[in-house]
This record gives sequence, C-alpha cells and structure tokens, in this order.
Amino acid sequence: MDALPNAATEPSIRDMLAVNLRAARAARGLSLSELSRRSGIGKATLSQLEAGTGNPTIETVFSLSRALEVAISDLLDHRPRGGLTVVRGADVEVLRGEGVDLRPLRRIEDGTSVFEVYDQVVRGDAPQRSQGHVGVEHTVVQTGELRVEVAGRTVDLGPGDYVAFDAREPHSYTALTAPVHSVLLLQYRDGEKLDGRPHPLTPLPPLTPPAPAT
Repeated sequence: MDALPNAATEPSIRDMLAVNLRAARAARGLSLSELSRRSGIGKATLSQLEAGTGNPTIETVFSLSRALEVAISDLLDHRPRGGLTVVRGADVEVLRGEGVDLRPLRRIEDGTSVFEVYDQVVRGDAPQRSQGHVGVEHTVVQTGELRVEVAGRTVDLGPGDYVAFDAREPHSYTALTAPVHSVLLLQYRDGEKLDGRPHPLTPLPPLTPPAPAT
C-alpha cells in the first residue's frame, strides 16, 4: 500500500499565501497601493505577505478574499485534486484569528461551485468579527454553545445546531461556553463569479433561531 502524503511536509500557509496573493493581484492588474486601499491592509504588510515573511491571520486572509473577490482556498489551497484524500487535523497548520482557530481541510469543486471545509474552534477569549466576504457560510456546532450575529441579528446555537447566511453581511462568532468545536463550510455558488467582478447571490432563507424545546 502506498503511503499517504504527510501534510507536515507540505508548504506552509505563509508560503502558499505568498504565491497565490502575488498571482491574484497580478491577474487583476492591481498595484500594492490599490490592494492596500481596497483591503485596508498596510502596503508594507502586503509586501511582507507576498515575500512570504508576513504573519497572516484570519482577519488578513478574509480581508484579502473580500478585496480580491476570490475564494479563501484560492489564497491558501495547495493540495492536488482527485484520488484518496486523507487530512490529519494534527498535521494541518492553524490559521489564527482574534477568537477563532481555523484548519483548512479540503477544497471541493462541483462544476462551477466551490466548497471549502474547515475545522473551526471558537476559543472564547474574544469574539471573531468579519466585515463580510464572498460566499455563503455554513456552520454546524459539535460541542459547546455558540452565538452568531449576522447584520444585527443574533442566534444562539448548541451541539447539533446549524446556521447558514450570506457571508457578505457583517458577522461574528462568540463562544458562550469555550471552546466551541464546529465545522465551517464556505460555499461559492453558481452565479457568483470569483473573477474580481461582483455578482448577486440568490437570497438565503432568513436567519432563524432553533425552535424551542417542547
């Protein structure tokens, strides 16, 4: 039996972001100054990220995704498509944010749709806030209690609960009991182009809290 590839020997998040960020910026003909203006990230920081010497956070990567209008995995992905894919969580580098640890596990392509699967841990030391980014966000809580706020609306979730929303809306995650373990799925649906041009998404059903127990 052939040995499965060891994720620990694969390129780091820092290295892959450097390569993919340079390519995405060049494909759009953007200067560092213009990307800095669109993303709110300093020009010196962007230069470090493209050189592979920066320290990317969740907030940085999501800001770049929003500014370039590309999928998160277009900035971070490096795994070959197809075949048997086994990802060991302990071998995956953590992308850390203010209140969340993300481990990118898999990018899935189905026709013109793209899905990204993440292991997500909401730590509880601070809320994880986002000003919005392309895609639809799906979260399934595994353990703990999680508060999700989307465009001013709030819902509390427990183990087994699920929420979905248009990720372009400002949103945040807060652990009510820490840590919260969950699965995050980012979906880029048919009709949403990831080529630097905005396209409307089909509206999702309204965000609603789980029905009270009877």
